[in-house]
Amino acid sequence: MDGYRNEALDALSREDLARLLAVYAKNMLALDGVWFQSVERKSGMDAAMFHDVEAWSRFTVTEARRIKAFLGLPGNSGLDGLEAALKLRFNANINRWQITRTAHTLVFRNLECAVQAARKRKGMPLHPCKPAGMAEYAGFAAEIDSRITCRCLSCFPDAPEDGCGCAWEFTLAE
Repeated sequence: MDGYRNEALDALSREDLARLLAVYAKNMLALDGVWFQSVERKSGMDAAMFHDVEAWSRFTVTEARRIKAFLGLPGNSGLDGLEAALKLRFNANINRWQITRTAHTLVFRNLECAVQAARKRKGMPLHPCKPAGMAEYAGFAAEIDSRITCRCLSCFPDAPEDGCGCAWEFTLAE
């Protein structure tokens, strides 16, 4: 994208740019859901989940790498770098989330998940997202800092925490 400039964006106010960012995030989520549901209908949930894990394993590294470069984070930026990067992920613009910290851990909770809400609205069963979530969150964290490990605290189909779509614990190895 270096050198290209979309002049239509220059004319937008800060508020309009923020609204457009939310539209882009929803579009990205819609694209993810559309291809997933297509595979799910044609080949079943197991095949859809296989491809979901494959896609998120690759996408999350690209997303983390680009956010890391945007923020100018060093190779091993620790939990501070991870926290800053998590806040800028595309889905951070459409899911309500919370981050809590201790000295050596960061817990990221999706309090309201747009994917699960959309499936509920359509009368579909909840998305068994834990395998893709592990690939997504562990891969994202490792790209930010290879010393960070990820553990799932709660994610469907395993019993989600009350009031929480999913929860992930990141630990920085000493």
